[in-house]
Amino acid sequence: MKSRLLGLSAIAAKRTWRLAIRLTTMLLLLCLAIIVGFTLYAVNELPPLQPWHTEHLHEEFSATKHGTIDFEEYLRREDKLFDDLRHKTAEWDTKNDAYIHSRFNPASPFHRLANGAPFNRSFTLSHPKPVGHALLIHGLTDSPYSMKALAEALHARAFEVTVLRLPGHGTLPSMMTEMRLRDWTAAVRIAARHVASRTPASQLFYIGGYSSGGTLALQYTLDSLGDEPLRKPDRVLLVSPAIKLTKVAALANILDLLGVVPIPALDKVHWQAIVAEYDPYKFNSFPVNATRQINRATKALQRALADASDSGLIARMPPVITWQSVVDSTVGADGATDILYPHLDGPQHRLVLFDVNRHQGLSSVQRPESKALIDALSQGARGYTLDVVANVNPESRQVSINRLNPEGETSSIETALNWPDHIVSVGHVALPFPPGDPVYGFMPGSGRDGIPSIGSWLLRGEDGAIAISLGALNRLRSNPFWPLIDADVGEIVASDLEKQKH
Repeated sequence: MKSRLLGLSAIAAKRTWRLAIRLTTMLLLLCLAIIVGFTLYAVNELPPLQPWHTEHLHEEFSATKHGTIDFEEYLRREDKLFDDLRHKTAEWDTKNDAYIHSRFNPASPFHRLANGAPFNRSFTLSHPKPVGHALLIHGLTDSPYSMKALAEALHARAFEVTVLRLPGHGTLPSMMTEMRLRDWTAAVRIAARHVASRTPASQLFYIGGYSSGGTLALQYTLDSLGDEPLRKPDRVLLVSPAIKLTKVAALANILDLLGVVPIPALDKVHWQAIVAEYDPYKFNSFPVNATRQINRATKALQRALADASDSGLIARMPPVITWQSVVDSTVGADGATDILYPHLDGPQHRLVLFDVNRHQGLSSVQRPESKALIDALSQGARGYTLDVVANVNPESRQVSINRLNPEGETSSIETALNWPDHIVSVGHVALPFPPGDPVYGFMPGSGRDGIPSIGSWLLRGEDGAIAISLGALNRLRSNPFWPLIDADVGEIVASDLEKQKH
């Protein structure tokens, strides 16, 4: 009997082993098919690479090489980096059509629209008598410019504000193929240490970020809960934070594996998208590495949130306010609603959701998912305050703020703002910019020196007629309800200053 059992056990072990081999083989074949398929797509379908995709700068910050420097040295390295950029671009073929119409040509309208693009670099808005200090962090592929309006809102309330340029950004798209999460994390800590050192204990210290900058701001805050050397912020300000990506993002770990083969044609494998670089403050081309690094950042953040909840440290979390559009095709709203805010308890934490335009004239073309999200949050139990910016009623374009506190009490706050004609929603790339922004504003007349803003372009035609996707031009690039965020900032600062007195 014993020998028979041993025989059956051996047979079962062999079958299990064979099954494991088959599953592993199938998985490897699937990965190989994905890699080969993406490689064929990149090589055959993506446009030609330009110098800004292939050439690299040598003065960029690296956590491995420069992790112990202070912020002053970080800025000195940034000076050298932009000197390197000027020398590099001066060597390019000025007759190349792609260059002529790019952000890198000083004579191009895009360069002039941004007045030389000074906000691709870290900057500080100083104040002679600050009541507080803030560190703001921009998002993936863009630049410190995306935090400029929020920085100015805080500065108008007597804050000194530092906006950090993350490694890999503001110079050449090629530099995004080198950047690593550890570089971003190290840069944030260096900048936060600098800002905190300038902030007396009696003054407020805020940290905030947009998109992946929000990821990094949250990660720093969670790290500070249990790490005494890190100063804990008094408040966290988030705009469209990247907290959750689709599962497909994990494929970025393997997509560009064939890029290591030293064949020039395979250089395009490092890119998910190669697009004309006309935007003075945001890269349009998108490397595989960008997805890889932000996927790592969001996974690390999710683990940190879970760990803080399990350990009880989450109770020390400073007040978090998030401005988020219900429809967000970049990172989705569910990262904030399903992952971040369920961990936060107390009315001091507030989620502001900008609903879609629910005017009755648009009801026939609206998708049901956004309303389902609002209904679920409004009717379910919450430990935080929820604000919903929405139409007063289906017959009106005017919006109000519907506030629901954790106890279930509701109130309505009137505004003087209306949905502009032909705008159906705000979204990820629109939230941080005022409607009259000279680069991204949608308002008629937005722009600079007779050059219309990118957000105000009205082009219609067939896809393929121009080098830019016409669909991309239909995406709203600035926020008609920015005054609500600006007013929010004023109320937050006033409230926090009042609490400091007691």
